[in-house]
Amino acid sequence: MSTTQPLAPVRKGLLRDDVYTRLRDAIVDGRLAPASVLRDGELAAQLGVSRTPVREAILKLAESGLVSAVPGRSTIVADVDEDAVRDAQAVVAAMHRLAVTTAARRFTDDDLARMREANARFAAALEAGDVDAALAADDELHDVPVAVSGNRALRTVLDQFTPVVRRLERIRFGTHAGQDSVHLHAELVDRCEAGDAAGAADVSDRIWRTLQDLLPPPTHPDTT
Repeated sequence: MSTTQPLAPVRKGLLRDDVYTRLRDAIVDGRLAPASVLRDGELAAQLGVSRTPVREAILKLAESGLVSAVPGRSTIVADVDEDAVRDAQAVVAAMHRLAVTTAARRFTDDDLARMREANARFAAALEAGDVDAALAADDELHDVPVAVSGNRALRTVLDQFTPVVRRLERIRFGTHAGQDSVHLHAELVDRCEAGDAAGAADVSDRIWRTLQDLLPPPTHPDTT
């Protein structure tokens, strides 16, 4: 006999994702600082959950490079690894370029209005020095092309690597340099409104390339 309310599996999935989100955000915003030891029992007690979703979340965070998990040893919050951030930034930039290229001729007036409204809140948050609000508005703006593209694989990749880049974005959005993104966002929406896929893709590249200014030049090992 089938059931119409498979609540237990859904609840378990939501619980797992919520634990991951909370730990990820705590690492990104610095509440869990680099080198902080992550003890699954303590975290489970704080979050009011069992150890299982905490362990699953830590494994997922390790895949993104946000934590260092060594079997038989302590699991810690990873330092900001410049090479890892640079690699993640390149992947995130490529995914957003693909999103706007795919979505450029599909936007509705409502989609474009949501992007403009998110950019207005982004600008206001920067002006107020509210980095958390700026990050949230930035997420909302860039999520519109991702959603319109309808590419699930693209979203999966972004979910994994965006948190690595987000630690760098917090630095940028806390400076006056973040104001440049307001104008780039506006240009991006204009290009999308015009159905200019190539132009929108180029602006998207410029938006994500601004983060490179916060990283030192890459070092290359001596191959001689």
